Parts: sequence; C-alpha cells; structure tokens
Amino acid sequence: MTQLALLRHTRTAWNIDGRLQGRTDIPALEESLAGLRKLAVPQPYAGWPWRSSPLLRTRQTAEALGLAAQPEPALIETSWGDYEGLTIAQLQARYGEDFAANEARGLDLLPPNGESPRQVQARLLPWLAELAQTGVDTGAVTHKGVIRAIMALAYDWPMLGKPPVKLDWKALHVFRLDADGTPRPLLMNVTLVPR
Repeated sequence: MTQLALLRHTRTAWNIDGRLQGRTDIPALEESLAGLRKLAVPQPYAGWPWRSSPLLRTRQTAEALGLAAQPEPALIETSWGDYEGLTIAQLQARYGEDFAANEARGLDLLPPNGESPRQVQARLLPWLAELAQTGVDTGAVTHKGVIRAIMALAYDWPMLGKPPVKLDWKALHVFRLDADGTPRPLLMNVTLVPR
C-alpha cells in the first residue's frame, strides 16, 4: 500500500482577502512562514520524500517546514481562469445567476478559461498511478483545490453539499493509493508538531 500525505500551503495576502488564487503565483506571507518554522511534519511523514506544486507559496511552505520538496507539475493549483483574483462576492456581482448555476455543477464547475475539479482529477490520476506503482510513501505540499479534488475521488463525493469530512487546512491529510492510483481516505487532519 502506497500512502500520500497532502498539506496545503500556508496563507497568502490573497487568502486573507478571500481572492481565488489559482495559478497566480502569490508568495506566502512572511508571518505565516515564521510560524511554520516553529513546526514540523510528524513522523513517519517527515522521513518520506516530498513533492510540491511548482508555485512559490508551496515551495516556501515546504522550505519553512524543513522539507526538501521536489516540484511536481501535476500538483499545481486549479486554474480559476477568469475567476482568478476575484472574491466570491465579486463573482456573484459580476456573473449573477450564471455563477450560482456554475457552482451548482459541483465537480463540473468550470470557470471561463479555467479548469473544473473533474479536469483536475484527470490531470492528477496519471501521477497518482505512477506514485502507486513505485510503492514509495510520499508527502506533497499543494493547494486546496488539489486536495479537495483528491478528497472527492477518495470519498466519491460529487462536490455538492457539505464535504464528507471537515478538513483542517493547517494539517496533513493522508490517503492510501490503490494500484491504479485511486485514493482512499486513511487519516485526515494530522496536526503538525512543535519543532
């Protein structure tokens, strides 16, 4: 059984503003990174090889935790297309009923010029399958959209209504991978530990 531990990047200015970041390469806030430098990933996860999205905020998060993470293109955030940089309130004002109807599509929510969660899953599955075949337990610092897409696969959740489990975005979420890369929930909300 191959395990995959996922951690979301630490906060950015756009997180605080409630803006959709997507592929926009926003750095992590220095105060957030300073807090992470006092924490560590618990064992056995700390001893695993680590990967990260190529975006700066994930690489900074890994570095602050003392993780030598190698960039993995498949872990890049969902492309929010024309929605990037906007808040939910701005999207509701700009797109009105069209935005509400798009949200109601769950896995098939598709921002103009962006990608849907289902497309994110399709992008991730070859990497997950490759990882499963190696049999090497691995950690990854990535994004909320990526973690939610993997969680939706693991729980067979259509991304409608409440998620099957409430995730702590400051914690690790551990999945086991079937031979074909399909994720299954193992341990959610594994907290970081003091260094």
